[in-house]
Amino acid sequence: MNLIAELAGDEKSEKSRTFVFSEGGHTVGNALRSIVSRYPEVLFCGYTVPHPAEANMHFRIQTSGIRAVDVLRRGIEDLEKLCDHTINSFQVNWSYQNSNADLPVIGSPVYCELDHAATKAG
Repeated sequence: MNLIAELAGDEKSEKSRTFVFSEGGHTVGNALRSIVSRYPEVLFCGYTVPHPAEANMHFRIQTSGIRAVDVLRRGIEDLEKLCDHTINSFQVNWSYQNSNADLPVIGSPVYCELDHAATKAG
């Protein structure tokens, strides 16, 4: 099953396309829109979820010179890299925090000689 398809009747220019994500929603749409809209060749980028009961998301791209499908491909690759980086950063910090279990958790009250009102963590 194809997860991404072009909207029928949208073939006039390769620089302007609407893509239908069959398993998309606001989470994917907003993240992808945020990335793609920063590309200098993108004139317009937006998404809609036509009906909340359906898992379809329409993603529209208009460019100044390159094919919209190439911009979409690049956007998906960049979003994947961002997700991988986020997961990796979380795992590194999580393992660091677990290896230093005797350190106070950020946001917990820590005893300080200058602040006698705080309580000693632990």
